[in-house]
This record gives sequence, structure tokens and C-alpha cells, in this order.
Amino acid sequence: GYVVLYVKDPVACLSFWTEKVGMVEKDRKHAGGFDVVKVGFADQRFNFELVPLDLMKNNPDGLDLATPSIAFQSDDLHAMREKLVAAGVNAMEVGEHSGVMAFAFSDNEGRWFAVTHA
Repeated sequence: GYVVLYVKDPVACLSFWTEKVGMVEKDRKHAGGFDVVKVGFADQRFNFELVPLDLMKNNPDGLDLATPSIAFQSDDLHAMREKLVAAGVNAMEVGEHSGVMAFAFSDNEGRWFAVTHA
């Protein structure tokens, strides 16, 4: 998985993580008129996904954009969601979010987590 950072200035943030911290750009996708970039260390699987706050203006799921989002990956989103719901977990429907098939679920303290297709 990866951690989503909602950023005010995507260009400056990308520059910080790559030029100052030494991470590399691992992936880039275009969503809603914005670039969403994944960065991480070249020799590690861990990544940050830098999501422009402007992309999240409508925020229909009411996510707390001041808090990073942790995203997990699954080969079968529907099965994972069904398992969580059967266990009494609050989970949204699987759908397309900024060009990615995903769903979100919350823990017992109201924090939201994303699950994307692997």
C-alpha cells in the first residue's frame, strides 16, 4: 500500500520529497485535471501518493484532508469489502475514484482507510 498526503502545492511538495529527501517518482496519473504522483525511495516498496487538495474540493466522502490517508491494495475489492461488512465494519461501495477502482472503510474511531485495486 501507500500513504496519501493531501498537498496544497503539488510541485513544491514533489520537489521536497525528491530533491531534498532523495525519493524518486514511481508513478504519475492524471485525474480531474491534476497530476497525482507517487514517490518513494528507489530501493523500497513504501510510497507516498501526493494528491492535490484542489482535486479533493468536492470531497463527497467527507474525508479529513488534514490527516494522511492510508491505502491498502487488494486483488478482489468486492470480496474484501464483503468480508469487512460481514464483520460489522462501515464500508462504502466499490466505485471509481479519480480513475481508480476503490472503496473506503472506517475504524472504530472514525478514521477512513482506502482500499484500491492491486
